[in-house]
Amino acid sequence: MNNIDKMQTSESFILSALISFSGGLQDAYTYNLRDKVFANAQTGNIVLMSQHLMSREWLKGFSYLLPIFSFVLGIIIAEQISSRYKTGKRIHWRQVVLVFEILILFLVGFIGTPLNMVANALVSLSCAMQVQSFRTMHGYGYASTMCIGNLRSGTESLSVFFRTKEPSSLKKALNYYCIIIVFALGAGIGGILSPVFGLKTIWFSALILAAAFILMLKKYTPANSFIR
Repeated sequence: MNNIDKMQTSESFILSALISFSGGLQDAYTYNLRDKVFANAQTGNIVLMSQHLMSREWLKGFSYLLPIFSFVLGIIIAEQISSRYKTGKRIHWRQVVLVFEILILFLVGFIGTPLNMVANALVSLSCAMQVQSFRTMHGYGYASTMCIGNLRSGTESLSVFFRTKEPSSLKKALNYYCIIIVFALGAGIGGILSPVFGLKTIWFSALILAAAFILMLKKYTPANSFIR
């Protein structure tokens, strides 16, 4: 049995693309409809938080601080789920995480704009659970809710290919770049859907994660891979 046969569906390109698309949509949603706060990009939130706090704009600064704390909490929750259900046979622990994410995002769609800070905190919680749980694609690390790490890893692999001419390095780079494109598509489509569906736009992200949950019911096959 080769490495592809041993690979889990959660590491396939198709599933990685689904959750990355969802991640991009979530970022567009919170930025466009929830006071221009990033659900995923905590670096951006830290920069904006610092600027507002230094300007003594306490409430605005706190609006960026809360998603950061929620992101930390999401990491802890996902790690605890992993520890508790990792040996489970009836359901994969990552599917448990997806169920929590879907429920959280569905709830967010009912939260009105006066409670944007709460909505952003919940979306950041969901994103953190996702980025902690889905970290591997084809056996190498990637991020499903942000691009800078993927851009670095993809460019590094491309540089290795230029130097060594190893096809595996080129394939690795292409997978990274394709995930970035999928994330960008999710963000772009999220931006288009936001003025049409308003606060309910986040439900599209939940539906995509539901599709990922269903996909995980199937065993990994090479057909689930994009570039092998």
